[in-house]
Amino acid sequence: MSSYPPGSSNQNSEDNHHNRRLYNPYKDLGIPAHTLYKLPTSPEYLFQEESIAQRRSWGENLTYYTGIGYLGGAVIGAGNGLKEGVKAFEPADSMKIKVNRILNASGKFGGRYGNHAGVIGLLFAGMESGMVAVRDTDDIINSVVAGLGTGALYKAASGPRSAALAGAIGGIAVGIAVAGKQALKRYVPI
Repeated sequence: MSSYPPGSSNQNSEDNHHNRRLYNPYKDLGIPAHTLYKLPTSPEYLFQEESIAQRRSWGENLTYYTGIGYLGGAVIGAGNGLKEGVKAFEPADSMKIKVNRILNASGKFGGRYGNHAGVIGLLFAGMESGMVAVRDTDDIINSVVAGLGTGALYKAASGPRSAALAGAIGGIAVGIAVAGKQALKRYVPI
């Protein structure tokens, strides 16, 4: 079908097809079209102060650590539930009963572990953001102190000895994680 009205002098569309060219809206700009769509790889900030910080906001931090904690805990709990579900098999169980045992155990343990790890992530994010606000600097000390405080607060109801032990474990774990992250940045090319 031709784009010309019937009866015009351009009836033969096959001949005119070779004579026409496609419209290029970027022709008169003097730059190749593919360079117009190269997006920046660095994040863009509304205010200059935000670009200096190079850090997530407290809300992003809270969401990140709580989500990662819940997801990690749920996966570990589901794996533990799988193991417990398989242990609960009985010789007379049908395949449907076996699958049901696995799903029930995985859901039970996955939800429980996910909730515990999510609360730990929530406490850690709040304490780390609080330390950054109080000290007005972002370094490894904030993370280690937040780990100490998170462990101690999480186990505070179990008594002072449990709280102290959990705080020490939290501080050491965060210190190792931060040191490992810095070592990876330094020695592993990306």
